[in-house]
This record gives sequence, structure tokens and C-alpha cells, in this order.
Amino acid sequence: MQRRPSPLLHDYKPSNDRKPKKSKSVQWFAVGLGVPLIAIALVYGWNDKRPAPAADGVATVVSASDGAAVAVPQSPVERVEFTPPVVETIPDDERVSLKIGRGDTLERLFREHGLNLGHLAAIAKLEEPKKLFRRLKPGDEFEVRHSNGSILSLYTNLSLTEGLSIERRENGFHAEYVERPVEVRTRLAHGVIQTSLFESGAEAGLPDRVIMNIAGIFAWDIDFVLDIREGDTYYVQFEELWQDGEYVTDGEIIVAEFNNNGRTHQAIRFRDDDGYSDYFTPDGDSVRKAFIRAPVDFTRVSSRFNPKRRHPILNTIRAHRGVDYAAPRGTPIKAAGDGKVIFRGRKNGYGNCVILQHGGNITTLYAHMSGFAKQARIGSRVRQGQTIGFVGATGLATANHLHYEYRLNGVHRNPQTVELPKAEPIDARYRERFLSSVPPILETLERFKKTQLATAAFPAD
Repeated sequence: MQRRPSPLLHDYKPSNDRKPKKSKSVQWFAVGLGVPLIAIALVYGWNDKRPAPAADGVATVVSASDGAAVAVPQSPVERVEFTPPVVETIPDDERVSLKIGRGDTLERLFREHGLNLGHLAAIAKLEEPKKLFRRLKPGDEFEVRHSNGSILSLYTNLSLTEGLSIERRENGFHAEYVERPVEVRTRLAHGVIQTSLFESGAEAGLPDRVIMNIAGIFAWDIDFVLDIREGDTYYVQFEELWQDGEYVTDGEIIVAEFNNNGRTHQAIRFRDDDGYSDYFTPDGDSVRKAFIRAPVDFTRVSSRFNPKRRHPILNTIRAHRGVDYAAPRGTPIKAAGDGKVIFRGRKNGYGNCVILQHGGNITTLYAHMSGFAKQARIGSRVRQGQTIGFVGATGLATANHLHYEYRLNGVHRNPQTVELPKAEPIDARYRERFLSSVPPILETLERFKKTQLATAAFPAD
């Protein structure tokens, strides 16, 4: 911190070192005046009769007749003592960034940087910092401003939109939550499928998170491994979050369209009064289904639903009443829909297995697991997409994969082709508000689509 400039630091040096010459007329005037003054001094005996110093406010004058000293009152002269101006000194402050590492504590970091431990103890007694210090984790950062180790302020980010500021005041330390304003910008993008959604998205400059969200929104209608075709197109408008003029991260998708094999799927975001976001068709129907097609992120389908398949181990014709998804060992297996765990354990050739009971007399089975998720206990309820286990090769299996079965009223159905029950449409409370928001969103999307089509028809040179 810069010190204040001193008011005494002025340059009084003359601009020209040479003294100006006096004119001759001035010199003759001084000589002419000096001779009479000397004569008067001699006449009145000024050489040895000097009066004593007079008191304040009194002038001593010598009488012209007898030489006696006469005191004549005079206005007092005010005495002013000169005191140099006091220059306020502001102590230099320093800033240091403390980053919590594995096994670190704030006390250790304070010692390492020579910071006041007493001040840390005082801060830790405040309610807000006390809660924060109890749940510190590697990667947490604190910006500390201090003067010779004496803490002036401490700040840390709690989330993207909130921080905790601690300042030292006259009566001690004070902590308060502060807002971190975020600017939401929107961006439009377009892609054409050549091999996969992920390669196309990367070529279009889409972040991985946005690509994953596109796949998640349309996961109930499109199998992004088996269903997509070369030439499929998609359009998306999504949010970008900026702070202090810098890009921070990507937000939610506002609207997305996927054209797959002659079919158009559209999804529009709606956020309810509780801040929960979900996606609906322009008519207000949920894009979600009660079940997802593939409950695992897989590399390929190793075996399809086939009532007359020859078993690879038993070498006999044995119906394959499910779908096998090849995936690396340990890949999370997700619940295909909301349901209740009615079986968890080892089951004959299925190996480690979980069975879920869903509404509408539907059950799903997940087999050959390497292990179970803690939350998937018998009798517990799970939500769609929640991890219930991990891919393995237990039971009658030749390689790591998930065997997935879908049963309706106890009858096996092909998980890849069965008509999945739909989720509930938008809540009646929000229906009118949602429908009124749809037209401007789709208009923006349509204008962007026309621009992209025009660019493709008349590419720039």
C-alpha cells in the first residue's frame, strides 16, 4: 500500500541560481538615505544608551528632550509556535493465499506464514467460520490480508454465488456472507452426427458437460449408441456463467432439438417455484419416461433379447430374456426407474443380482454385478438414475457386462423395444406459464436454424 505523500516534501529551489543585478539608482538611493540616519544616531547618543527590553504590548521610545525612556502602549504581537504537520502513517499490508492440502489445517498454514494464531482463534469463535472450519476439505482457499502477521481480513468462496468475508474492526472480528454476482449469457450451437454425438459435439466446440446433458435429456427416446445415424442433426441453446468478466462454467440447457432418423425431438426447460428444473415437449408433456432404455454407460450391446439364443457357456439353446451391455468392470449400474429393492444377493447363474419393483406391476433385474451400492438395500427405495451396483462377471458370465431384464406382469419383454410408460406432464399449476414461455424460445431456435441452413447452403469463400 502506498503511503500518503508528505505535505512537507516540496521543492523550494529557485529556478535560476544566478541572483539578479541591482540597478544603480537603487544603490545611490540607499547611500543617500544611510548618511542622515548615521548622523541622527550620533546626535542622540544611540551608541551606549540602549533601553531594557519592553514588556509584551509596550514599546520603549527615547524622549527627544531629555533622553528619558518613555513607555508607549502598542498592540500585542501574537506568538505562534510552528509545529510540523503530522503525516498519517498507514502500515503496509500484505496478501497471502492459503490453500488447504491433504492433512492440512488452518493452524499449520498460519504458522507456516507467520500469521497471528490468536487472531485465528478469535475468528474460529464466530458462528459462521466455526461451521466452515469444521468441514474444510482439500482445495479450499483463503485470501488473507495482514500487516506483519496481524490479520486484517480473511475471505473464502463458499459457492459460485456466495462467499464469506471476515474483517477486523475496533471491537474485534466480524463475519458476513457476501453475494458473488453471476452474469448468465446464452449460447447457441449446432452439430451434425458423423460417428457419435461426442465427436460431433467436440467438433462443434461444445463443452463435455453440455454434450452429456443433451444425451441425458433425450436418453428416454434415443439410444445414443444404437439409434443415431450419420447425418442426424441437433440444435441447442444453453447458458454460460460469467463472473467479473471471465467465463466460469456452463449452466443448464434452455432448449434442445435432436433430429434422429426422420424423427424430431424437442425439449424445453421449465423451472418451478422451488427452483427445480425439468424438460418438457412444447405441449407440456415430460420428455422423461418412467424408465430409461439403458441403465449403464456401455461400449456395445454384446447380446440382444433372443428367445432362441445358444448359451455361450452351457452350449445349449436357451432363451436370452434380456440385453447384455458390455462395459468395464466397476462401471456404475443405474436404476432404470423409481422403485423398491426386493432382492439383493447371489442368484444362480445371475451371480450378484438386484431386482427392483416398480409401479404398474413392472420389475427390472440387474445381474453379474461385481458389487452392490450401499444405498441399494432390501426394502429401500431408489430413484431413477441412482447407482445400485457395479458391472462385473459373477455367475455364468464370460466377460464383464450387465445383464438387464424388463418384466411386465411377470412376462419378459425386450428392454430395447418395449413401449415405456410416460412420466407425468407438467404440473397444472405451471401449465399456463410454461405454454406462454414456449413461443419466444422456439422462435429464437428457428432463427438460429435458418441461419445455419443458409450458411451450409452458401458457405463463405
